[in-house]
Amino acid sequence: MDIKTIESQFTKKDMPKFNVGDTVKVLSKIPEGDKFRLHPFEGVVIAKGGSGIRLNFTVRKVSFGEGIERVFPLYSPNIERIEVIRSGKVKRAKLYYLRSKIGKHATKIEAREEKAH
Repeated sequence: MDIKTIESQFTKKDMPKFNVGDTVKVLSKIPEGDKFRLHPFEGVVIAKGGSGIRLNFTVRKVSFGEGIERVFPLYSPNIERIEVIRSGKVKRAKLYYLRSKIGKHATKIEAREEKAH
C-alpha cells in the first residue's frame, strides 16, 4: 500500500470548509464507561497547520475569563463533526494576537460579506 491510498482512506470523512477566523463548534467523542458522549468545544479558529492527513487546527475560546486553546487533528476519529457557526474576515493566517485581547475583542471578528456590484 502506498501513502496515497492510506491517506484517501482516512480523509473520506466529510468535513466542512472553514478558515482561520471562523467560529466553529467541534463535537468530540469522550468515552464514559461503555458509551461515548459528545462534548462540544466552540471557539474561533486561530491557526491551521500541517498538510494532507496531518492537517490540524487550533480553536480558542474564553471560558469564565480564562482563555482556552485546543488543537484538533482534522481527520481524527475522535471528532464526530464540525459545525461552522460564523464566518470571519481576517487578514492574517495566524490569529495569535487574540491571546492578548480581552472580552468581546477576543471573540468578535467581522463577518465576511459578499460585495454586490
